[in-house]
Amino acid sequence: MTLRELDRLDPPVTDPSGPGSPDHPMRKVTLQAAFEPDGWTAERRVKVAALFDSLAEEWHTRGGGARHAPLLDALERGDVAESGRCLELGSGVGLTTALLAEHFEVVHALDLSMEMLRRSPDEPGPRVLGDSSRLPYPDGAAAAIVCQNMLLFPAEVDRVLAAEGALVWVNTSGEHTPIHLTAAEVERALPGPWDVVASSAGRGTWAVARRIT
Repeated sequence: MTLRELDRLDPPVTDPSGPGSPDHPMRKVTLQAAFEPDGWTAERRVKVAALFDSLAEEWHTRGGGARHAPLLDALERGDVAESGRCLELGSGVGLTTALLAEHFEVVHALDLSMEMLRRSPDEPGPRVLGDSSRLPYPDGAAAAIVCQNMLLFPAEVDRVLAAEGALVWVNTSGEHTPIHLTAAEVERALPGPWDVVASSAGRGTWAVARRIT
């Protein structure tokens, strides 16, 4: 495995925009989902879906140009190809779906929360209600998988991502993001050897991972 940290290109933003901390409840869930085979239970799935259903009405207030900085940087300096199908996991109310549609041929926006999807735009691509621990796609179906402030399910990423595909991992508030993994943790969680490039932009951090073949 390899992990390369790129220098950041913009001045760091020091005022955090997220309430996350190492003892945040979602931080524990994130680590268990990534590293424990039985960490994502049916009971936990129901609770997380209910949590995000309750947040859906105000989720649009979390948008804004600064939020997009780490994702845009990841796509550009992570050299993510502008082709094929992108799966946007944990798409929420679609704050970045249109941005991704400008980069990829087709974007499927998937979320566990029905209330989030109800508030998502009909365009630019399909909206899918689903659990990312059991993606409704065949092996190798995605040229890219984008997880922004989203849980990581390593086995499903490995299964659904095409051989030459890229996982794009973004935390829009860096270490202050409640659902957070470092680039090193993403690398360690993924099965097999992966090449990971990572950096920071705005308030956020990002990592792009590809299999080493």
